[in-house]
Amino acid sequence: YAKCGSIGHARQVFNKIPKENVVLWNTMIAGYAQYGHGKETLELVETMQLEGVKLDCITFIGLLSACSHSGLVEEGRHYFDFMNRGHGITPRMDHYVCMVDLFGRSGHLEEADGFVRSMPFQPSAVVWKALLGACRVH
Repeated sequence: YAKCGSIGHARQVFNKIPKENVVLWNTMIAGYAQYGHGKETLELVETMQLEGVKLDCITFIGLLSACSHSGLVEEGRHYFDFMNRGHGITPRMDHYVCMVDLFGRSGHLEEADGFVRSMPFQPSAVVWKALLGACRVH
């Protein structure tokens, strides 16, 4: 349901099934993220933590993507830092792409550029595409 844009139906099904592993949570988070439901994503992640489900690197990709698609810049910054400090997850290329997209979509082009330049590895073509796409828009 989530991939088809029927987020309400996806949430109904999600609420009815046992959520014993992170995959189900990540699927719902990705659905919310894809359609710009940032606040709902943040609430779901909070619930996930309260239920004792451990966030993983995929959770943070969905979370950062939701922040990007919803204009939640400060929240994105917080969760990017919290990923490593709070959960011991080292950011991967996908996480950096989400952050460059977040800064670019929100018009923070200099911050996006600085973020690319401070990456601990060579930026991928996807990172440059996100930055160039933001430059074109702004």
